[in-house]
Amino acid sequence: MANFSKSTVPQFSVDVYQNEFLPEGGRDVSAIVTVTSTGGGTSGLSGPVGDGAAGVVIMVDCSGSMDYPATKMRGAREATAAAVDTLRDGTAFAIVAGTHQAAEIYPGQGRLAVADARTRAEAKESLRRLSAGGGTAIGTWLRLADRLLSSAGLTIRHGILLTDGRNEHETPEELRAALDACAGRFTCDARGVGTDWEVKEVTGIASALLGTADIVADPAALAGDFTSMMEHAMGKGVADVALRLWTPVGVEIAFVKQVAPTVEDLSGRRTEAGPRAGDYPTGSWGDESRDYHVSVRVPQAAVGREMLAARVSLIAPDPLGGDPRTLSQGLVRAVWTDDLAMSTSINPQVAHYTGQAELADVIQQGLDARKSGDHDGATAKLGRAVQLAAASGNADTAKLLSKVVDVVDAATGTVRLKAKVAEADEMTLETRSTKTVRVKR
Repeated sequence: MANFSKSTVPQFSVDVYQNEFLPEGGRDVSAIVTVTSTGGGTSGLSGPVGDGAAGVVIMVDCSGSMDYPATKMRGAREATAAAVDTLRDGTAFAIVAGTHQAAEIYPGQGRLAVADARTRAEAKESLRRLSAGGGTAIGTWLRLADRLLSSAGLTIRHGILLTDGRNEHETPEELRAALDACAGRFTCDARGVGTDWEVKEVTGIASALLGTADIVADPAALAGDFTSMMEHAMGKGVADVALRLWTPVGVEIAFVKQVAPTVEDLSGRRTEAGPRAGDYPTGSWGDESRDYHVSVRVPQAAVGREMLAARVSLIAPDPLGGDPRTLSQGLVRAVWTDDLAMSTSINPQVAHYTGQAELADVIQQGLDARKSGDHDGATAKLGRAVQLAAASGNADTAKLLSKVVDVVDAATGTVRLKAKVAEADEMTLETRSTKTVRVKR
């Protein structure tokens, strides 16, 4: 088995931010849970395939539309070569060409190569065989990636997926079945190149597989984006980490959401983990910090009472095959008081991320209204988005919004829809709508 020294395994900490005070009869408790991982970044260096190594499968769209314009296919080859160059020695990897079916380009025969100078050179040479032709059935690409990544005892399993078009050669149900089959088995970053792909398909893939989604409107930017994605994947040190929420008798869970660096509702992904405990998947971790919003409803109690509302733990599989390890934990409390100032104060972290979650929602609602021709509804929703972005200091989202609306007054959310909006600008806003800004502490 792999040797996991303290220097190679990230160390986790959990910090809980909340106003634990409730008025008499109050029941709703919210907390922001900040999880920080430090000391990782060693994936791909932990030994040969089957000995705790990292594995990456790069899935490249090779459908016929990748030749229109030809810069897309050329950019995809260059980006894949750049990603291969970023692989650390010892990382298991493969390259898949995706059309209406999935084909292994390198190394082939249902196996993974192990990154070193020779295999990187061979892999880049194999990219000459990437050519455009055929349809698009992304579910087949994902299922092949899953088979390849499960063929060896890998600790970190990751996919990178590039597409330029809509998933027209399989049904939405077939893609959903593939995502359900792959969920929890590997993480996947998804990218759309150009502007002919469907935002909800690409973001849905990344969401289901706990990865990132983004647009690369200009194929010339693919190499830089692929390099960045691969560097991020190489920084992962612990996989299959779960947020375990234990609640006492009588406590109901309203929701569990990741709120930074992006908004992702994890509530529906709970798996039971013993009496009154459930696990919510968070994927793989390197050196990074993420924030989660936990909301629970406690039984009513009298002034002066206090209780543990929830215990939040970070759980990871034991690398030696034993019981799951608890990496860190924090407590969410409830205290009833008749002090009005204490019970009505909103914790700054909770307020901030409640606003960021609303920001993501109103952007999506505003863009949907705009597409359907509901200009009044779009103006109202996108105006609210401008207001929220300005109030929270989310400058990146504010900049993207300014390409879709003319901002009259950001503070009040007064805007006018632009008469003409570049398709790439609208798609960028939609794709990045869930990206949040961290709260200033």
